[in-house]
Amino acid sequence: MGFKFEELKIWQEAVKFANDIYTLVKKFPRGEQFGLTSQLTRAAVSISLNIAEGQGRNSHADFSRFIQMSIGSVNEVATILHIALEQKYISKEEFNISYNKCIELSKMLYSFRKYLKQL
Repeated sequence: MGFKFEELKIWQEAVKFANDIYTLVKKFPRGEQFGLTSQLTRAAVSISLNIAEGQGRNSHADFSRFIQMSIGSVNEVATILHIALEQKYISKEEFNISYNKCIELSKMLYSFRKYLKQL
């Protein structure tokens, strides 16, 4: 791999998650293309983007700030998943799979942020 952030497991998992979300939103109604679909995919992609951008910063404090933004994006995805479930755009099983991945990513991000703050 060419960039240091690509070696981070959390970045790799975030990229996989974004791809899973892109697959999930293909089921959303066409009328949601510029609504929930767009918001959900942007939030999911933002998780890995903030990790990558933060890794390129000059300090652990800056990197930690970008990890916090990734956590915010995970929270945004989780909220949109709730709405998508209520609107019946996704099944309960699809919700559970994606929501549990949000929880996993959130835990990884919080742990990584804690590690950065100790450096």
